[in-house]
Parts: sequence; C-alpha cells; structure tokens
Amino acid sequence: MEHMNHDMHKHTHRENQEIIDLINRLNRLEGQVRGIKTMVESDVYCDDILIQVAAVKSALDAFASQLFAQHIKTCVVRDIQAGKAEIVDELMTTVKRLTR
Repeated sequence: MEHMNHDMHKHTHRENQEIIDLINRLNRLEGQVRGIKTMVESDVYCDDILIQVAAVKSALDAFASQLFAQHIKTCVVRDIQAGKAEIVDELMTTVKRLTR
C-alpha cells in the first residue's frame, strides 16, 4: 500500500476560537439532521420536515459563508502575498461551487 504524500495536500492553521466556532456550528447541524431523521422515522407531516430541511440548508450556508470568509482572510491573502496567483483561479472555482 502506498503512503499518501502529505505535501500534496494543503493545510490551514486555524486559531482555537475559529475551530471551536466551526465545530459548534457543525454539531448543531449534525443535531438538526438527526432531528430530521427522527421526524421521518416518526411519520411527521411532510411540510414540517421540509421546514426543518430548509433550516438545515440555511445553517449549512451560514457555515460555508463563515468558513469562506476565513479562507479569504487567511489562505487567499497569504498566497497572494507569496506571489501564488493561482489561488485566484482556485477561489473562482470555489465561488462557482458555492453559488450553484
């Protein structure tokens, strides 16, 4: 079995508070998704489930927005300052993914 070359993967250093905030958001999302699963298992009315699905989508979008803002302020700025202009193409691809 080949070992993965870790140099090929980018990493981001996050401050402890950033990590805590992101994990808290993910924990809430995880709880909301489990709640939807319970609703389905309990034969809850479809419209009530759909309302919860919309809430999860909104919460996931908020998570993505927070992470994206942090990405721009840290990784993108760092790479531009280091002369790595290819980060702009990566950023544009990310924007397209987020706005579909």
